[in-house]
Amino acid sequence: MHKLIMLVIALLSATGTQAQNNIKTNKMKLNAGIVTSKLAESKAFYTNALGFGITFENDFYLLLHTPNREAEISFLLPDHPSQQSLFHKPFNGTGMYLTIEVEDVDKIYKEIKQKGIEIKVDLRDEPWGDRHFAIADPNGVNIDIVHYHAQQ
Repeated sequence: MHKLIMLVIALLSATGTQAQNNIKTNKMKLNAGIVTSKLAESKAFYTNALGFGITFENDFYLLLHTPNREAEISFLLPDHPSQQSLFHKPFNGTGMYLTIEVEDVDKIYKEIKQKGIEIKVDLRDEPWGDRHFAIADPNGVNIDIVHYHAQQ
């Protein structure tokens, strides 16, 4: 009986480990999407201000990628007949932010200022080690541009 219990425990442990391994190997990629009527303004802002590239574009959808192609953001026209009703209502302009991690936040800050983009939070060092500043896109999405480094 003791051997049977030990066998059951071993099998359960192996099954649990296998399930955890399956979860770990399932790759995921996050693509934030914003439902907005401001496709042209969003395209101009992200490509001109932040150097994003265009992955895909049509008359109702815009998919942009970061300069290194590690992340994407999409924009969708509201109430488009090709989309399910879940994706019809436009973003209301509050309660969302994106964080963009960069190597040289001071350089990006200078470039953004030179382009005349309004700085919402001035360049600053936080007690926990971040150096960052913030801007907002045409849809009201706040963007925190940050360089993470270890706390001193």
